[in-house]
Amino acid sequence: MTDSNADVTADFIEATRSSYDAIAPAYSAEHPDGLGDGPLEQALLTAFAERVRTAGGGEAPVADVGSGPGYVTARLNALGLPAFGIDISPHMVALATEAHPQLSFRVGSMTSLDVPDESLGGVIALYSTIHIPDAALPGVFAEFHRVLRPGGQVLLAFQASEGEHIHLAERYGQDISLDYYFRTPAAVTRFLAEAGLSLYAQARVERQGEQKWGRDFLLAHKAG
Repeated sequence: MTDSNADVTADFIEATRSSYDAIAPAYSAEHPDGLGDGPLEQALLTAFAERVRTAGGGEAPVADVGSGPGYVTARLNALGLPAFGIDISPHMVALATEAHPQLSFRVGSMTSLDVPDESLGGVIALYSTIHIPDAALPGVFAEFHRVLRPGGQVLLAFQASEGEHIHLAERYGQDISLDYYFRTPAAVTRFLAEAGLSLYAQARVERQGEQKWGRDFLLAHKAG
C-alpha cells in the first residue's frame, strides 16, 4: 500500500468511527435487531452456521465484523457458534456489550483485524463493507482470508447498486461524515475471488416498500 492509499484508509476509518460514535445511541435504539423476522435472513444465518460446522470449524470462533448493536452476534451464538463482535465505534461496542453482556465485543477495523492467522471458522459482515471504498476492499477481503481456517466461511450482505457512492453529513440530527459505497454482486464476487474466497451461494431481496435498494447476500469460503 502506498503512503497515499494509507492516508485515504486512515481518513475513512476515522470518519466512520467518529460518525458511528455520534449516532450510536439513536442507531441502536432504531435497530435493536435489524434482521427482524425475515425468513431469508434467518435461513442464510442457519446455512452459514451449518457450513461452519460442516467445514470443521464449529469450535473455532466466528467474527461478526461491523457488529453494531450486536444482534447478529447474538443470533450466531443462539445458533451454537462461538461468535464475537468487532466494530470500529467504541460507543457502539459499549452499547452492544450493555445489550448482550454475555457476549464479547471489541473495537477494531476490518482493514486490519487483531486476530491470529487461520484462527476463525467464519467471518460475517452484514451491511458493514458498504463503508469501505473500492481501493480498500481488496485489503479487507485479504484480511478475511488471512484469519479464516481452511474451509472457513464468509457471509456478506449489502445494498446493491451499480457503483453508487453516497455521502451523508447529517443523520439522527448529528453532524457526521459517512460514506456509503454500493456495488453489484458481480463486483463484490470479483473482489472475493481475487482474495482467494470462492462464491458458494447468492441470494437477493428486491426493494420492499420505501426501500431504495435491493439487498444481496453472498456466501463464500476459503479453500480447505
